[in-house]
Amino acid sequence: MFENFVAETVQHEGLALRTLRGGQGPALLLLHGHPQTHVMWHRVADALAQRFTVVMMDLRGYGDSARPAASDGHIAHSKRAMALDALAVMRHHGFDRFQVLAHDRGARVAHRLALDHVPAVERMMLLDIAPTLAMYEGTTEAFARAYWHWFFLIQPSPLPETLIAGDPAGYVRGVMGKRHAGLAAFDPIALAEYERCAGLPGTAESICEDYRASATIDLEHDRLDVANGHRLEMPLRVLWGEHGAVAASFCVLDLWRDRASQVSGRAMPCGHYIAEEAPSLLLQEAFDFFRS
Repeated sequence: MFENFVAETVQHEGLALRTLRGGQGPALLLLHGHPQTHVMWHRVADALAQRFTVVMMDLRGYGDSARPAASDGHIAHSKRAMALDALAVMRHHGFDRFQVLAHDRGARVAHRLALDHVPAVERMMLLDIAPTLAMYEGTTEAFARAYWHWFFLIQPSPLPETLIAGDPAGYVRGVMGKRHAGLAAFDPIALAEYERCAGLPGTAESICEDYRASATIDLEHDRLDVANGHRLEMPLRVLWGEHGAVAASFCVLDLWRDRASQVSGRAMPCGHYIAEEAPSLLLQEAFDFFRS
């Protein structure tokens, strides 16, 4: 995978961040979700690189990027800290302004990046999320059952970390395999990579801290944005899987219209993992939306 991309480690605030770069044209940053890595883009990256300079990275705590230790208030795993990582990566590669395509946890990082660093983000496409604050405030029993990991991972240390570290591959398969398309949606090489990275030292702690941050400090940041009328002003495209839990529990487009001024979007005929379940359709959307 990614034979046409060059791997490089970028240092930011003492953390080593794994990145890959390939292609030519306007800069496009790809951010992955949980419990995955940059490998989730393997079915679309080469095609995107024909029109864009594609930069992929592993978020802190995931893939082959560094795992910061747990911190007071979960600050080290806040989306604000992860957004600064992404900004540093793009500046390292020579881009002060760029477009963003992001999924799941990466989409939450992208949301914070676009709010905190307005001049940097030209356009943004987010896959299968609604705003974090809206999802927590609108949680129903059905959503809690479907997204059980949200509420498992935020439990106090060390219980969830211990259970994940006891069988990291089982955790990955349990989270990913219980959704609409099952494990058949994933290339065996990609799935093996997700499992490998889940088993690296510190991953279980970082995964939990990521979600604890989303349920605490990230919500504080989001509430301040809402209170101050801080909205996304760049063009925003949101896509969601019609067979996913987000679509079943939330009016995705309406919730994003509460947070952004230029929003469009639609449901995709797949589940949560759009880039791996419906890569051709995603590419059509990306080529129509992003400026090349």
